Amino acid sequence: MYQFKGKEYPCCASLTMGIIGGKWKTVILFHLIDGTLRYNELRKEMPTVTERTLSLQLKNLEEDGIVKRKVYTSKPPLKVEYSLTDFGKTLIPLIKSIAEWGVSVVEQNGATVLKV
Repeated sequence: MYQFKGKEYPCCASLTMGIIGGKWKTVILFHLIDGTLRYNELRKEMPTVTERTLSLQLKNLEEDGIVKRKVYTSKPPLKVEYSLTDFGKTLIPLIKSIAEWGVSVVEQNGATVLKV
């Protein structure tokens, strides 16, 4: 049995999926690999995610120590930036491997990658 942040997981794989699993968390992490992004920049990278879902997923990643949120209130409008924490950066090799596997699936099946 594994424990992380007060939650119990039956195995290490379930712990990992509990932290980065789901439809959007890995996508968010993928876009933060290259550096800090503002909330609206993340929304542009993921046009089909709802604002509520993006906010909730970012909050979960922040609570788990994967993403840090920095709020600038010096002058309107309010500016919020997201970036990977040092702990979150340990996921970069995993996220890159997931992305590379996706590319290989596309290549092996003769599918096309569409850039929007």
